[in-house]
Amino acid sequence: MENKKIYFASDFHLGIPNKTESQKREKLIVLWLDTIKNDADSIYLLGDIFDFWFEYKKVVPKGFVRFLGKISELIDNGIKIYFFTGNHDMWMEEYFNEEIGVIVHKKNQIISHQNKQLFIGHGDGIDKTDYSYKLLNIIFKSKICKWLFSRLHPN
Repeated sequence: MENKKIYFASDFHLGIPNKTESQKREKLIVLWLDTIKNDADSIYLLGDIFDFWFEYKKVVPKGFVRFLGKISELIDNGIKIYFFTGNHDMWMEEYFNEEIGVIVHKKNQIISHQNKQLFIGHGDGIDKTDYSYKLLNIIFKSKICKWLFSRLHPN
């Protein structure tokens, strides 16, 4: 749609430094989402929205209900929302897509918008010489690491 806009946001790090500060930030984010809902075609959330996210098979992290509710409302009203995982929320699996309708990407993407090509992603790992990050990324994204972490009780 010609008059509609796309919006980008990242690095909210919801969950830190403490519950009170995180909720203040969450309320500001929800307020911002309310201000853009009338002219938004799509919203791109570019990673580290949460300071930590891990989905067990039947449990998701506690909190963030204002944000999750607002995202659900926007999607129900026809706004497309894309989530590109970052290094703090890389363990996102099906919950956002299946329960809320968010389109989740785990890799950078090139999209076309108004005859422009946009390279979109969180940005971690773009520096080809950052070998320590690349090693950590391999470890954390491994099936064994995720399986081991999933053995820990959510509490």
